[in-house]
Amino acid sequence: MKKVLITGASGYIGKHITLQLLNQGYEVRASVRSLAKSAEVRDAVLPHLLDSSKLDTRLTFVELDLEKDSGWDAALKDIDVLMHTASPFPLASPKDENDLIRPAVEGTLRALKAAKSAGVKRVILTSSMAAIYGRELDAGISEYDETMWTDVTHPVGRGAYTKSKTLAEKAAWDFVKSDAPEIALTTINPVLVLGAPLDKNFGSSISLVERILKGSDPMLPDLKFAIVDVRDVAKMHVDAIKNDETKGERILSSSETKSFVEIAKYLKSIYPKSKVKTAQAPTAIIKFLSIFDDTIKTILPQLGKPMRISNAKAKRLMGINFIPVEVSLRESAEYLIKNGL
Repeated sequence: MKKVLITGASGYIGKHITLQLLNQGYEVRASVRSLAKSAEVRDAVLPHLLDSSKLDTRLTFVELDLEKDSGWDAALKDIDVLMHTASPFPLASPKDENDLIRPAVEGTLRALKAAKSAGVKRVILTSSMAAIYGRELDAGISEYDETMWTDVTHPVGRGAYTKSKTLAEKAAWDFVKSDAPEIALTTINPVLVLGAPLDKNFGSSISLVERILKGSDPMLPDLKFAIVDVRDVAKMHVDAIKNDETKGERILSSSETKSFVEIAKYLKSIYPKSKVKTAQAPTAIIKFLSIFDDTIKTILPQLGKPMRISNAKAKRLMGINFIPVEVSLRESAEYLIKNGL
């Protein structure tokens, strides 16, 4: 039985990965920022386990901090695979971009250095479409793919979160190339991740569905979202462990693209009596409102921008059939409504 250390196990994606690892027979050592979170992770996965026997030995916990050295060497002792999912994901940009960039980059390097020291030769890193999409497409190219890197000086690429994911992933590839060639690294680069959470503690990506259901915006900006189901993201992480073709590869995780308005119209069709608004806002109005709202200002570079993301590599290397976006949207909405969220 292979032993996997998963960082960020209490996250929305982390819990789904932990569940799939356990259901596929792996022994999981899950890292959390505070051991008080361990019960949360255990309680989230327990109802969905195919076999809950001997869970106390199959799922254990360690306390790790992306910004501290303590505990990493011990956490990686006797581990076969490091799955590094931990990284900050805020709803709004911080006042100081380094509050995001520093823990993302330093945390990734801290994890990789500890893996090298412990002799761990297989690492799967959760990166993001953000490390690919922050740039213009070259002439004649219609889709973003894994050959591309975000330009951190580009209007889309220079946002704090986008920059943090780009610099963290680059740091990982550079470290493996120069300091740890024995490590087989794979990065999984998800787009916007939706789908039912395993508990009420989940990430900010679901807030998009929540915002639409609440009718928070009288009109919707001209934005497009590439979307993937959280179960597919988790599946790609777990399947990569045994798939040698994924070694040394970046792999986008994306089902399909929908506009803000298309998403709202679909949710309105399911919940016709809801507060969902479906009108698209003129871009001029959004630009005007951004003068008074920094959150709106962050989306300006993406207004009207196509979001064509290739999933050809994931299908070719991993044989995955992505869950349709409508399923992810419906199950996200059902979860929020059922739990009064």
